[in-house]
Parts: sequence; structure tokens; C-alpha cells
Amino acid sequence: MLASAALWLMAAPIHAEGLLTGGVAPVVGDEVDPEATESTKPAPPPPATIQPASKLVRVHGVWSQFSELPLAGDAPNTLTYGGKLDGYIDIGGSAFGADNSITVHVRPEFRYGEDSNGLIGLIPSNTELFYPGDGEVFDLSLSVTKRWKSGVSLTVGKVNVLDLAEHLPVIGGGGHEGFQNLAMALPPSAVVPAKITGVLLDVPTKKVLYRFWVFDPAVQSRRSGLEDPFDRGVAFLGSVTFPVNLDGKHGYYAVKLAGSTRSAIADDALPAVLVPGPGSTFGQRKGEMSVVLAAYQNVAEYPEAPGKGWGLFGQVYISRGDPTFLDRSALFGISGNPRARPQDRFGIAWFRYSLTNKLVDALSARLALEDEEGVEAFYTLQVAKPLRVTASLQVVDSAIAARTTGVLGSLRVSTRF
Repeated sequence: MLASAALWLMAAPIHAEGLLTGGVAPVVGDEVDPEATESTKPAPPPPATIQPASKLVRVHGVWSQFSELPLAGDAPNTLTYGGKLDGYIDIGGSAFGADNSITVHVRPEFRYGEDSNGLIGLIPSNTELFYPGDGEVFDLSLSVTKRWKSGVSLTVGKVNVLDLAEHLPVIGGGGHEGFQNLAMALPPSAVVPAKITGVLLDVPTKKVLYRFWVFDPAVQSRRSGLEDPFDRGVAFLGSVTFPVNLDGKHGYYAVKLAGSTRSAIADDALPAVLVPGPGSTFGQRKGEMSVVLAAYQNVAEYPEAPGKGWGLFGQVYISRGDPTFLDRSALFGISGNPRARPQDRFGIAWFRYSLTNKLVDALSARLALEDEEGVEAFYTLQVAKPLRVTASLQVVDSAIAARTTGVLGSLRVSTRF
């Protein structure tokens, strides 16, 4: 029985929606233009103003198609195809009798097809196709944002954290653009799920951006968030981001704290084979806490192509362990635009993630586990303004000790409308 579980984990995709993030971003629901936001400073939330009737409802979307093929390792050399369609509907307050400092965000998404998640590593290799279940999946998020003239914003509701990751400088994120592996597209923290229901407060000042979230620690995918709110406790994220200017180049340095009152392992975020059985000593301690130090620094900014350039990024994560299933991680990389083709984008990054030692010990009779380490490189070619094609190569030494190093090649075609 235990051997069968191990073989399933080694051969089948792992869909575990909550391996999540400590990522941050200033605006919920705003459209991201990959030509304008890859290397530049994110704009602060706009002040509350009266919008013309034609802009009371803004609708846009992005559709990405993926074809993936394991090139080396234990995974079968089978070509997969899948896709993700995301919609963004922002409704100004005056459309329903309020003022336009209030915006309602409606966020439908549809995933279809197959993927290679779980075939070469525990950390999903395709962020956009990482979802509970196989085949066709639909989800909907709904939130309301109030913005003040000072730039302070307050969002309440269900939020897709992947959307926020797209605003990160240098590294970008979210999976439609940039890196595809979750390790970089939405760096896992094991505390913050991919979709959260709660309250998000952003307070930008001239020198610092403060952020504080309070949310339900349970995974909110395919849920309204109102079924059994905060049944597993209360989670929070607080961060301070410092914009700097080094030799005329923009940089951003952040300290992030995340934790919860949860007193059990996040079993809704893991495949069953990684959840200790009854009687295990892991997952009995109440409360969890983690800290992230992150840096995003532009090295080159092209005066002939405003908003373009390239830079370095890095992140170090530490948690106190039990009941959090990750205790250490680090990533470092380079990303940006080639000067000869600033409309294109490239990136290469290394990552290493460590499962909590007590969890590894608790599962040792079932499955031998170790740290997971890997590298991803990508290049995005802009074929036309709405059409971008990305080639990605990932090399991963899996956390499953019995696996050999895996190599995954993929092609992504994305269009915005």
C-alpha cells in the first residue's frame, strides 16, 4: 500500500493548490501590460476620481496555451496540452450608485486540458495549470476595493494571489508571463494559499509601502469563502517594501511576515501521500510563523526604451516548521528585456526548497524525501503586440529521493484581449 502511494506520487501529476506564496503587489484587478511593467517601478494605486461612463466597466482577459514534454528523468516522454483563460471585470462604483473610489472586481477563470505538474518535482512546474483536479475546472473570485486619494486601498473578498504576483518588479510572475515554475512565479510559503478570502490593506507612503492582510488560511479554490469561514483559524501577512535608487537604478527590498493560528498541517494544500497518518506527532503544534527577505534590483534601464531593462532578484524564506510543511527556501535569478529586442523578455533562476524536517521524519517509513532544487530558463518572443510565445526549460532534482533529475521543455502561447 505504501509502495503504491509512492509509485503514484512518482508517476502521477500532483495537484495541491495551496503550496503558496508570500508575494505582494500594489493593485488588485488592474490590467498588466507586459510591455510596460517588466522592469519598472509599479505605479501606486490611482487616486479616487470620477470616471466617464465608458470606463465604468473595464473588461479584459488573457489566454495562455501550454504544450509540455518531459525530456529526461523518470517521467514518461508524453506531450501534454492544456490552457488557462482568465477574465478581469472591474466595475466602477457609480455604475451601481456609489462613487468611483469603489471598484468591484469579478474574476472568472477556466482551466482545461493536461499538464506535467508533479512529474519532475513536488513544486508545480506550470503555475497557471496548477489546480485541484484534472480536466476542465472553473472558478470565480469576487472582491471590492475602496481607494482613497492618498493612495491607501482596502480590498475585501476572495482574491487570486497570482494576479498580485504579476506586479512584482524584475521577476514578474503569475504564470502567464515570465517563469512558469511556481518556485519563481509565486514563491511558496506554505502559509498563504493561492486564493484567499479576507481583508487586504495597502498603505503607500513616499518612502515605504506597508501591507497588511487578514485572511482564512484554508484553500479557497472553487469555494465562495463563506461556507465555513475561519474554521481552521486566522492567517495574516504583513510586509514593508522599501524602494531604493542605486546609481540611478530602481530597486525594491521587502521584509514579509506571514503566520496563522492553524494547529494542523495544511492537508488541503498537499497530496494525500504527503499528509502524515493518524497519531503522527507532526501538525500538533498550534500556530505558524514565517519570514521572507526579498530583493528586486534593476541593473540596466534603457533610456531609448522607457520601462525596459534587466535586473536581479532573490528571496530567502524561513519558517519555524511544524505545522508548516516548508521550513527553508531560497531563490535567485536574473530577468528582463534584451536591449536589441526590448519587447521580448528572458529569465533564468535557481531555487531550493526544504520540507520541514519533522514532516520528512514522519513520512520516512512511507516515502524518502529530501530538498528540492532546480533551475528554469525562459525566453519570450513578442510575435505581435497581443501575441507572445515563450520557450521554457526546467531542470529539477526532485524532493522525492528515488527520482532521477528531471528535465521539462515547454512552449507557452499567450494573448491578451
